[in-house]
Amino acid sequence: MKAKTFLALAFAILLLFANPVRSQEANTGSNRWEKEIADLLEIDKKQTPPADAVLFTGSSSIRLWAGLREGFPNLRVINRGFGGSNLEDLVFFAPKIVLPYRPKKIVVYSGENDIGSGQSAENVLADFKAFIDFRDKNLPKTPVIYISMKPSILRWKLWPEMQKGNELIKAEIRNHRNVRFADVASRMLGTDGKPMPDIFIADGLHMNAKGYAIWREYLIPFLK
Repeated sequence: MKAKTFLALAFAILLLFANPVRSQEANTGSNRWEKEIADLLEIDKKQTPPADAVLFTGSSSIRLWAGLREGFPNLRVINRGFGGSNLEDLVFFAPKIVLPYRPKKIVVYSGENDIGSGQSAENVLADFKAFIDFRDKNLPKTPVIYISMKPSILRWKLWPEMQKGNELIKAEIRNHRNVRFADVASRMLGTDGKPMPDIFIADGLHMNAKGYAIWREYLIPFLK
């Protein structure tokens, strides 16, 4: 066998096995949320989730939105935020916590933790594309509203990379139908261009009621 032919064959074999390994590693990372996902599914067994609802999902900024139902009294809403999850986790668990509800709309907040854990804006974009691909294949007529990654006191040093991720996702959204970008970030900055300190709880990362009020007011037109 000629050297060039052998190298080409070896490279093809490497590509064949590369994707399954990467997928397995991703699944292993997402498995840490299995118990929390099981708890959410247990809620569905005890109380039938509303039909034709707006599904809010993503990371802890959704999970901790205590006044979500009260904030949108004219809508049926479901909260399926979990842990300090990444977009990759959302894609992994979407068959369990997105698809079964057949929601009227899907509101997503995720990506911030990805960059917080050292991933790049390009990684976030790739996982966002994977989620939209899941939507297109399973719920093609369901609109998706992506809430921009937010600036925070704790992660202010990471804000440039988050801004980059927001811009990449915003540009990608232009290529898709029924996907919208909700830019809440600009409304969370003070006149000094930094995160407003009075909209966060003590950890400087998660929002208080005043912070969520900003989100609510901005999202209302998207949900009509």
